[in-house]
Amino acid sequence: MSAAAAEELSSKPVKFAMTWSRIVPLGDQAALAYFDDETTALGFAACLRHSHVPWLMDVVQAYASVAVFFDPRLANYAGVVSSLPTLAEAAPAQGQPPGRLHVIPCCYDLGLDLKRVADHRGLDVDAVIRLHAETLYTVYAIGFCPGYPFLGYLPQPLCGVPRMTTPRLRVEVGSVGLTGRQTGIYTEPRPGGWNLVGRTPLQLVDVADGYFPLRTGDQVRFTPISAQTFAELEGRRLPS
Repeated sequence: MSAAAAEELSSKPVKFAMTWSRIVPLGDQAALAYFDDETTALGFAACLRHSHVPWLMDVVQAYASVAVFFDPRLANYAGVVSSLPTLAEAAPAQGQPPGRLHVIPCCYDLGLDLKRVADHRGLDVDAVIRLHAETLYTVYAIGFCPGYPFLGYLPQPLCGVPRMTTPRLRVEVGSVGLTGRQTGIYTEPRPGGWNLVGRTPLQLVDVADGYFPLRTGDQVRFTPISAQTFAELEGRRLPS
């Protein structure tokens, strides 16, 4: 697809009632569909992954959007877009397969910014820990660094804490951070500006081994552990 053709298609997004709000090209080998909410996007992505259409190369869901990558030897953008409504109609009937539940230990004693979060929300530290740990989160996107899960959504009393004014130059692997309505887990040592409320001892990613246990649609719950338990579990893998 030429750049001019892609631009023309992008300016005239295809709209489908009851499914997505619009769909546009993503490069020359993918279509990007936008939905009204995350639940619909998750269900559509799950449906596509189980459709077994020969041209489908990958499905990448992120919040309320789904990128559909296709094999250009077997299909083109127009053909993919024309076939998606039929696949989408099957999504409500098939239903969204339940994501796996991952219980992730978190040592809140290692939360460098717990007091900052507590002060910003007018809570005590124990309340921040309780609220963060008792919430069931959904993996809505993977990104930033390999396997980094963006988890939503925080309970209302924890929402609205801004990023750090000056990001840290290094955030240790396993650090659990939050900002806005989201929480997440640093899977590699990286610079970062999220507020750190704890740290998990578990390994969540091994790029060389292709180990990525967390997928969009999965659910995560944190369970508080002591510093001693952290030391005992450090380096173990999250069961996949």
